[in-house]
Amino acid sequence: MPIRSQTTQQTLLLAIITILAYGLLLPFTGFYWDDWPFAWIAQFLGPAEFIPAFMPFRPFLGPVFYLTTSLIAPIPLYWQVFALIIRFLIGITAWWMFQQIFPNRKTLPYLAALLMLVFPGYSQHWVALTHINQELIPFLFYLLSFGFTFKSIRTQKQTDITIALLLQICGIFPTEYFFGIEGIRFLLLLSVLPGTLSQRVTKTLKVWLPHLLLWVLNAAWLAFYYRFGPYNSYEVAAASTPNILSFLTQALDALWKAGFFIWIQVLVLSVSSLPAPASLLTLGLVALSFFFLTRFLLRSAKPDEPNEKAILIYLIPTGILGILLGRLPSLAANLPLTLQSSYDRFMISIMLGATLFIIAILELLIKNHRLRIMTFSALIALGIGQQFFNANIFRRDWQQQGNIYWQMAWRIPALKPNTVLLTHQMPIDYETDLSFTAPINWMYAPEYTRSDLPYMLLYTEKRIGGSTLPSLERDAAIQYPYRTVNFESSTSNVVVIYMPPNGCLRVLDPQRGHTDIYDNIAEPFTQSIPLSDPSRIIIEGNRSALPMFFPEPAANWCFYFTQAELANQRGDYSAAAQLGNEAFHSGLRPSDPREWLVFIEAYAMNGDRERALDISQQALKKDSKMLKAVCMVWEFAKAQGHAGSAQDFEAAILSLNCSP
Repeated sequence: MPIRSQTTQQTLLLAIITILAYGLLLPFTGFYWDDWPFAWIAQFLGPAEFIPAFMPFRPFLGPVFYLTTSLIAPIPLYWQVFALIIRFLIGITAWWMFQQIFPNRKTLPYLAALLMLVFPGYSQHWVALTHINQELIPFLFYLLSFGFTFKSIRTQKQTDITIALLLQICGIFPTEYFFGIEGIRFLLLLSVLPGTLSQRVTKTLKVWLPHLLLWVLNAAWLAFYYRFGPYNSYEVAAASTPNILSFLTQALDALWKAGFFIWIQVLVLSVSSLPAPASLLTLGLVALSFFFLTRFLLRSAKPDEPNEKAILIYLIPTGILGILLGRLPSLAANLPLTLQSSYDRFMISIMLGATLFIIAILELLIKNHRLRIMTFSALIALGIGQQFFNANIFRRDWQQQGNIYWQMAWRIPALKPNTVLLTHQMPIDYETDLSFTAPINWMYAPEYTRSDLPYMLLYTEKRIGGSTLPSLERDAAIQYPYRTVNFESSTSNVVVIYMPPNGCLRVLDPQRGHTDIYDNIAEPFTQSIPLSDPSRIIIEGNRSALPMFFPEPAANWCFYFTQAELANQRGDYSAAAQLGNEAFHSGLRPSDPREWLVFIEAYAMNGDRERALDISQQALKKDSKMLKAVCMVWEFAKAQGHAGSAQDFEAAILSLNCSP
């Protein structure tokens, strides 16, 4: 087979693997985590705003965001496609880099590139707008820098050396993520340069010295810049200074996870959740990928000669140290390396060391070429399966985001400016209160121009007692610098919302007894309910909030629930009762028994106390602990004095065995 044809086929396979791992669910993914604030900045303040926005955190990262957001609109699909392209380019770049490091090997560089392409320890690919700019583009520069360094050894051209240094600057200065992996360049040079140990050390230092100087310059810059104040780009502050025992424990944890566990993690996750359709699809994709990879690689991948056993032996400690060096920045901040969470973003700097470690182990331990290729194929297939598994998690997250935003729009059509939405936490994994703040402002202030931020969502379980929400006393100031704009309000401008994991979003109203009805939630949250002022919701007007990027779902239980609660707030109990009739006629019922309360109030206030009593009994049958809440709704209806005499309400209350 001609080399050109084989290279084309290998490139095509790399593209196919990229699509299988990252592209199958691409149309069903969107924005996550910090994507939302960055997208909001790009949409309303413009790409140039990223320069001052990153000045207090990572000043060299601002230009990267400026460039990409100038080219790509803040639309989720565009960024997911761009992420797919960047992933493919990382695979191509890694292939070329490994060819420069191992010029006498033809198969190993390609296999190593495929392992890096699907590296299963890094699950954050779909947080595309954030991680393309924050990690993947600098990582791409760093891989190119490595490649040009090793190319310059053969060509002895100053141009290649200069390019390697410039690319190192582009890789190391925008983010501290890759501060540690510069040491891998030294270790690789020491491993592959010829000669005795002393000769290799001399040659390595000669080649590496300019890179070392840039590394030291970057270290000095980081120490100088962050001395002016706390580095609060990370949300979790170090609880304590790491000690020796903690360091060793974290080091072993990183070695175990990056060197071994991540490659079989998808089997653990999938088997534990069988027979879920996503798990069956994942395992099926792993099996099919293994079958086709084995066929292709056994046909195209020839045994490498010479074996270069000595270099492979050196690669094992190089890989181990590479893993530890990659872990260094996050370890210094005392941050966890938790798989299947936002914290596994730190795996991006561990990826190179982990890949070097695994290829050295497989090349040294498995002598039979066919068995070795099959083992590589299995690991690559498992990586494909892991990334597909991750994609489905983000697909579900995006779907849940749509549910949240549409329920918010149904229940809260418009909001007065300077409103603070308080909640315990939202039932979702990858978005925080500050993440939600951006799309909420996008929904409720679609014509925003530079000024103070109109709205903010805060989690009580995270913010109470901190600088943003120091107390729950009335009129207490609430301030937060949202990158380059400020939010200023007070606890007198609060709307408290709540959404249980298996329920609908609702607005809590202390006048309706919600402080007692929801007293089983975390204490800081229940303490905030008396602050809730539903009158800050604009219930009359022509403009209604419209969630961006999400089609409106078909009418479901939460649609009827949120619309009925809004109708109750307007005092339009006839409309609320009609919504209940439609929901029940469609066979819809609540998962959270407290959702019956809205319709009990609606029917009772609309004069249909028989229907209200029937629903009350259904709620109590589902959960007898609902008695206090049901009775409080009836007491509220009685106090309003609508649609019937006090005696009628009293009779209903007595029939429910409500305590006086």
